[in-house]
Order: sequence, then structure tokens, then C-alpha cells
Amino acid sequence: MTTILSIQSSVAYGHVGNSAATFPLMRSGIEVWPVLTVHFSNHTGYGEWRGPLLAASEVAEVIRGIDERDVLGRVDAVLSGYQGAEEVGAVVLDAVELVKQRSPKAIYCCDPVMGDVGRGFFVRPGIPEFMRDRVVPKADIVTPNHFELDFLTGHESHTLDAVIDAAHALRVRGPETVLVTSVVVDGTADDELTMLAVTGEGAWQVVTPRLDRIFTGSGDLTAAMFLANYLRSGSAAEAVGQTGDIVYSVLKQTSESGLSELQLVAAQDEIVSPTYHFDVTQVR
Repeated sequence: MTTILSIQSSVAYGHVGNSAATFPLMRSGIEVWPVLTVHFSNHTGYGEWRGPLLAASEVAEVIRGIDERDVLGRVDAVLSGYQGAEEVGAVVLDAVELVKQRSPKAIYCCDPVMGDVGRGFFVRPGIPEFMRDRVVPKADIVTPNHFELDFLTGHESHTLDAVIDAAHALRVRGPETVLVTSVVVDGTADDELTMLAVTGEGAWQVVTPRLDRIFTGSGDLTAAMFLANYLRSGSAAEAVGQTGDIVYSVLKQTSESGLSELQLVAAQDEIVSPTYHFDVTQVR
């Protein structure tokens, strides 16, 4: 059975981080071992929250305990998302190295959560540079949004060709596969959203309708579904298409519910059999 070690944040109410990734991955038929970096009452977008931020040493202890069960050799991939401090990021990198020692076939998928268009950076100072210089080069798959891609490469990209070139520039630094979410370039229609997958074999895009709201945790869901489908098929082209179908179908049902949090349980059938399907186009 495919197994993912997912090192991310967790919330009791709502779905972000591991709370947005674990159930959808399991619903997809994947074994997930969640390692929590925080456990908050709710995501920080509400402005107020309660709960502990786990120390890096505590996160490392959990990973050490899993290794003591002699099971890391079963892991097919490590998934990480928001990293609140450099110390936690260093633990994630140590975990990736350990997993790859125990399971040489395993890959590392990093969602380099740092910021977004219109919001700028929402992580503490130093994290963006740490992600760029230390974490991304160790990843096999990275899933930045357009804003994060521009930061990681040091250049703004306003055309699809420029985004593809930036993804290849990022690939030169380590990752084989780059998934760029929320691509918005010159000429993009206001009611459309593009997701782009770039590998050494080519570049593929899927265009979905843009919903009227942004849902916190949708990026975490996207990274998890792309990794799941990539592990299943070994094809970035197939994975980006399946991810676009799933994420849009889940977000569409969430939007129709009128609720602010991802409706992962109510929309769980969309994870395995999405209602909406979109064409995947090779663009280079």
C-alpha cells in the first residue's frame, strides 16, 4: 500500500495542513502517517486561535519514535507544508534524509507555503529565504503558487512562457517536478484559474473556473492530491488533470454549501469520482 509521511500543521476546527491532507489521502486509498507541527483550535486566518506550537525537538521525537518501529522503509513519499520556523524546517529535512536512507525509492513533495498575491508574505522573516535556499533544493516535487514561484526564482513572470521558464529554473536547483498553482498571467480571464505542471519531459496545464471565494486549505488539498495521483500514475500530466478535477469539484461543493471551511467529508465522493472534468493541454 502507498504510504505518505505528512509533516504539517493541524487544526481542530476546519481543514488546513494535515487536517486538509490526511482524510483526502486516506479516502484515495493511501496510508498516511501524520506528524503535527502545531495543533491549533482553528487556522490563523480568523485572527484568533488557541493551542500549542510544537517545539522542533518534539516533532523530531515523533519521527524518531516512528523510526524505532522499523517501518520507515514502507514510506513512498514525505509531504510537508507550512513551516513556522527554521528549526522545524531543519527537522523536516532531517526526516526526508532519514526516510530516503530507509526507503531509497521515496520522494519528497514540498509545498513551500510563504505567501500569495494580494497578501504578500504571511510567514515570519527568514522563512522565505530558508525555503528557497535550504528546503526547495532537497525536494523532488514542489508545489508553489505563482507568487511563491516568482520569489523562489527571483523574477516576476507575466506570461505562460515566463512561468514555464521560471519552473525550469527552479528545476535546475533540485526538484524534478514543479506544480504551479493559481497561475495568473497577462490575458488570463477573470473567471479562470490555471494549474501548471512542469517536468523535464514537458509542461501541461489545466484551466478551471474561478470560484467567487478563496478557501483556506485549498493549497494543502492541492499538494496532497497531486502527490497522491503522481505516486499512482508516475505522470505529472495525468496528476495535474486529476488534481484539477478533484480540487475544483470539492471547492465547488464547498462554495455551494455557503460555509467557510472546506467541506471534505460532505464532498468526499468528489475525491474518488469528481463530478467535473477538465482537459489537460500540453503547452510545451
